[in-house]
Amino acid sequence: MTTQHTDPTPTVDTAKSLGLTPDEFQKIQEILGRLPNFTELSIFSVMWSEHCSYKNSIVQLKTLPRSGGRLLVGAGEENAGLVDIGDGLGCVFKIESHNHPSAIEPYQGAATGVGGIHRDIFTMGARPIAALNSLRFGTPDNARMKRLIAGVVKGIGDYGNCFGVPTVGGEVYFLPCYDHDILVNAMSVGLVKADETVSATAGGPGYPVFIVGSATGKDGIHGATFASADLTEDSHEDLPAVQVGDPFQEKLLLEASLEAIQTQAIIGMQDMGAAGITCSTSEMSAKAGCGMRIDLDKTPTRQSNMKAWEILLSESQERMLIVCKNGGEAALKAVFEKWDLPCEQIGVTTDTGRLEFYHHGELVADVPADPLVLGGGAPVYIREQKRPEYMTQIDAFDPAQIAQPADYKAAAEAVWASPNIASKGWITQQYDSTVRTGTMTTNRHSDAALVRVKGTDKALAITTDCNSAYVYADPHKGGMIAVAEAARNIVCAGGEPVAITNCLNFGNPYNPEVYYQFAEAIRGMGDACRKFNTPVTGGNVSFYNQATLKDKVVPVYPTPTIGMLGIVDDHTKVMTLDFKQSGDVIYLLGESQNDIGSSEYLRLVHGITHSNCPHFDLDKEYNLHQTIRQLIQKNLVQSVHDVSEGGVFVGVLESAQAGKTGCQIRTNDQFRKDAWLFGEAQSRVIVSVTTEQAATLEQFLSENNVAFEAIGNVGGQDLVIDGENWGNVADWQRRYNTVLEEIMA
Repeated sequence: MTTQHTDPTPTVDTAKSLGLTPDEFQKIQEILGRLPNFTELSIFSVMWSEHCSYKNSIVQLKTLPRSGGRLLVGAGEENAGLVDIGDGLGCVFKIESHNHPSAIEPYQGAATGVGGIHRDIFTMGARPIAALNSLRFGTPDNARMKRLIAGVVKGIGDYGNCFGVPTVGGEVYFLPCYDHDILVNAMSVGLVKADETVSATAGGPGYPVFIVGSATGKDGIHGATFASADLTEDSHEDLPAVQVGDPFQEKLLLEASLEAIQTQAIIGMQDMGAAGITCSTSEMSAKAGCGMRIDLDKTPTRQSNMKAWEILLSESQERMLIVCKNGGEAALKAVFEKWDLPCEQIGVTTDTGRLEFYHHGELVADVPADPLVLGGGAPVYIREQKRPEYMTQIDAFDPAQIAQPADYKAAAEAVWASPNIASKGWITQQYDSTVRTGTMTTNRHSDAALVRVKGTDKALAITTDCNSAYVYADPHKGGMIAVAEAARNIVCAGGEPVAITNCLNFGNPYNPEVYYQFAEAIRGMGDACRKFNTPVTGGNVSFYNQATLKDKVVPVYPTPTIGMLGIVDDHTKVMTLDFKQSGDVIYLLGESQNDIGSSEYLRLVHGITHSNCPHFDLDKEYNLHQTIRQLIQKNLVQSVHDVSEGGVFVGVLESAQAGKTGCQIRTNDQFRKDAWLFGEAQSRVIVSVTTEQAATLEQFLSENNVAFEAIGNVGGQDLVIDGENWGNVADWQRRYNTVLEEIMA
């Protein structure tokens, strides 16, 4: 049948307006053997957007380790990664961004980011049991940024709380580079029985295709294209691209989907995220090597007179595409009717390998499925790289030129009051962290979130990590550190790191300096993942995180956020960071350095934003992890806490306030005092140990070639540094707890 063209014949200008290049427009014509109509061109525009096709990133992504260890489903194979955790259970987890929508409409942008990532989990048959996030905001000293912060936090809280999944962890940073383009990365973790997983496949020809869940509206149209372009001063005009979420509807969809799986009527299931019906039909068909014939008139819609391309491209939330077994239609419909959700057959799979979309009885689009998706005919690019010019300024940084503070306590107070270090309680108290009753870190403090796996002795250790200032200073080393810190947090909580997901937030890939940052960060991540045996399960790439304001391009720092999963085989062996009892000896494990590069101290006290990435040695980091795990298993330590932002000073004070106790600390005069206290050299951990076990600890560390020094003792109510009383720990904690509240007041 010849495709009927009801829209004006598209031109290269039409293609450019949809985010396609002239070469891509030509390639589409070659694939079709003719000019596309507007609907067909719209289909290619969303599926060939960076958000869906990874056309500028896939070459680099393929260098990451994507197999090994406990991994059952790796990157690109399904909607999310799947890891074997034993006892017949698998853990499904993934992190994704919702940056551009959140910058335009923070509440719905963040809320639908949470909803979308949970759907990626339960579309594979897993029940979400935990959520985390990684948030990046600009300087919170103006009304616009405060509005964005408040909206994002409320959106995350409202959706997650209503949906009934605890938000158990995450991270929040405030830096000027995010003043115009905030980052909102959401992570979901779920559990599934090994024999109850579902694939995102159409199975083959001859099966009925159903759309289930919410009705389709005009919200989110061209959202994938919107996410694949720079933000400008006029981006608010793209507000219709932001989806609108309904967590109560998603809760119904979750329960109905998991119940429908039990009927064994489902062949394949795919959530409708970016590009909506277009993406789900093309990806499921391409995976099975078949086609689909879809009648768009049968799609439940919220608005009348929707055009074919609007139905195809809508990113309305809380929807799934299901391919059903023949004869299973009645069972499928019964489940969704029970949960009061639409379940309509909109098509059938075919043996043509083509997607045929009908509207009002007319064939409005006829395109091959495979060329739409990565690995088919979608374009793949390798962009030019150039070492950024700003790195010459970093190369020239000389710490010897930095004067040490005249008043160390005042410097410490400045670091402690950094919103990047101070309590995020104003944010986290808006999240329900206890629903489902599995969270182990609600009233206990660990370096990673801990969640019980009910019915077993296991717990999951989960974290999100990335210090983008480190990646900005040295993308390769910073990429390694992002993975290493995530692994260190898992280990310090008593877990074994097993796999990662990632959310790669960068500027425009057509900028050679940005692409250099991207490629080098990927290289660093890969090096670290191979060392820790933590393969990559998937995630997403978010380019174009830069704003063009009055002809000035303002990119964010390169931010490769790492979501890491760890396993604690015996939940009684979890570890917390709080000092436990008076008299315990405090040790610093790992090698100290005369290093203040890229530290909060250097940025806040000295106003320096361009300096070296902190010291990092991958082999010593790995050895430290193995040693920490054994120390915890042997019950040789009372508390464990890694050294990160703010250095040893912040690490010690966080452990002290968590234990509601004071401590006495001695600095090491072999190093600059500011470097020892506030430097952020990596591969270091603070532990406390009873006096009876101190000698055993030291012997074990020596045998395992881990550097260490005894730096003080737990006790009293005050923080004492080198014999100088810096005040009551409770007073420091009050300041820690009120910084963000005062900013947001």
